[in-house]
Amino acid sequence: YRSGDNPARWKGNLDKVLPARSRVRSVQHHRALAYAETPDFVAKLQAQTGVAAQALAFTILTAGRTSEILSARWEEIDPEAKLWTIPASRMKAGKEHRVPLTSSALDILESRGYGKRAGLIFPHPTTASALSINAMRSVLLRMKVDVTVHGFRSAFRDWAAEKTSHANEVVEMALAHAIGSQVEAAYRRGDLLEKRRTLMKDWANFLTHATEA
Repeated sequence: YRSGDNPARWKGNLDKVLPARSRVRSVQHHRALAYAETPDFVAKLQAQTGVAAQALAFTILTAGRTSEILSARWEEIDPEAKLWTIPASRMKAGKEHRVPLTSSALDILESRGYGKRAGLIFPHPTTASALSINAMRSVLLRMKVDVTVHGFRSAFRDWAAEKTSHANEVVEMALAHAIGSQVEAAYRRGDLLEKRRTLMKDWANFLTHATEA
């Protein structure tokens, strides 16, 4: 037998420390292709034309976020170093992020006219402004593939976990996710670039059935 107030009482107790039930949302997962289906999709994507289709292919190869790709600029690309440096101002975590570029990713940039242009890499074809946030999703709908663009990041993560021996921290850093506590982050000086370069080459090889050096 227990006396006293009920610790599980809502009114005047839990309602003071927990969010209102009306504000609690269920977790919505991004619809994604199984990683095993992604290479076939990429092959079909190559038959699609247009800037949005190229942007989607680049997104998949780099495991980037939609916002990062739509705002990508030529001055952020270093073809000699095979590197794309996204400034902190455009990153979700507010920290500069270096993305190693595979030969497949560089081929897309070459097809976009690298060295002949400035500004946005994937601009709207008529207005030269940034593509709509739904532009790549429209490519998926045109191809009758009911997944989200963000879902390809999930496919990348699943593939890395199930089919490779790459360390989890390398995979998470490739996705520009925060790793560990703030204390751990303060002591981590490097960004595992070369390990991530190997990871992204393996991903490109998986997607294209090719072998990148």
